Amino acid sequence: MVTSAHEGMHRIFQERPEILGPVFGLLGVPFAVKATVDAVTTDVTETRPLERRVDTVLRIGPSDGEDFLLAIESQSRKVAGKEWSWAYYVAYLQAKYELPVLLLVVCQDAATAKWATGPFDCGTRGWTALRVYPLVAGPDNLPVITDVRSVAKNLPLAVLSALAHARSPDCDAILEAISSALQELRETDPDTAEYFFDFLEVTLGKTPAGKKWKDIMSFVSYFPGRGTVRETAYLEGEAKGEAMGKAKGRAEGEAKGILLVLEVRGIPVPADVRERITTCTDLDRMGAWLERSRTVERAEDLFAEDPEAPGTAPERA
Repeated sequence: MVTSAHEGMHRIFQERPEILGPVFGLLGVPFAVKATVDAVTTDVTETRPLERRVDTVLRIGPSDGEDFLLAIESQSRKVAGKEWSWAYYVAYLQAKYELPVLLLVVCQDAATAKWATGPFDCGTRGWTALRVYPLVAGPDNLPVITDVRSVAKNLPLAVLSALAHARSPDCDAILEAISSALQELRETDPDTAEYFFDFLEVTLGKTPAGKKWKDIMSFVSYFPGRGTVRETAYLEGEAKGEAMGKAKGRAEGEAKGILLVLEVRGIPVPADVRERITTCTDLDRMGAWLERSRTVERAEDLFAEDPEAPGTAPERA
């Protein structure tokens, strides 16, 4: 199952491309100060029913050279045969777009990162037909950023650092520094501060690091609800509830929370799914949808376990 942490480790590059320069610098790869960054389709399927998808693909247009593609994969553990999928991604993308391709693998533990560096060879009888050298970012080379000023200077990198070190004792100090930086940022750029607040809550989820993040935020005066997407949405719904009835107001708050989590995770929400969420008044069911919104791969999968879900698409294998 695709987890919130998996999504966050690659989606941050799509949504905050300013992180590319610092990460490339850490990896020793030159990166132009000025560059255009555009998301490219992640579907690299040629025939059905076999489905192949790269986590994130970006087209980089540096000011000092030719465009290239950056394929980004989030890898939580060693998976047998995954290296051949990576070789396929690189070869397919270069053939399709006729551009150079780099592969970046982002990991949360040192063992996986060591394996992911490769190189991975395809060949026989002493001859190599293809060799893949992934760039790898993980706990070994992503810095532990615990100084508030350093966090403020490069917030996306600090957030990626928190994700990469989420299983390490260092994560607590990173999250403390991010919390302080976000409180300061709230005064000048509340939208960015709220984005990273919600991003960390969603991507860290119910892990120990996620619990630490919620504990930290529960002690600061931050956003309405003092700490979670659910509380914020709930209280906004409560305010409306004075005029239209508390039950309806709470349902609206739950719906807003579900849609916000899906938005932060980059999950598209079709019109019929949005309508079903926003018109539901069963608070228990909406609570279940909110929990599922952290891990589903498609918005439609929110309803897969509902006993009364006629016409709902089945979960993908």
